[in-house]
Amino acid sequence: MLHPSYTELMETINEEIKRNGDEAIKSRYSIVIATAKRARQIIQGDEALVNVQGKKPLSVAVNEMKDGKLNLFRVDE
Repeated sequence: MLHPSYTELMETINEEIKRNGDEAIKSRYSIVIATAKRARQIIQGDEALVNVQGKKPLSVAVNEMKDGKLNLFRVDE
């Protein structure tokens, strides 16, 4: 089980988004996709933005999101 939970991540992300005046993220899918993409970047050699030794790439990506190092934004088509 991932910690923090999806609910905690959504609250953290939405606090930042609301400060910028954007519409809140309502989908867990957005968090899953963003952390998966970031985990793949870490696997391919990108440096972690948080200091977590011995963690798997997905855990690192989740911690980056929790600490506000990753931002989600809406792309209108």
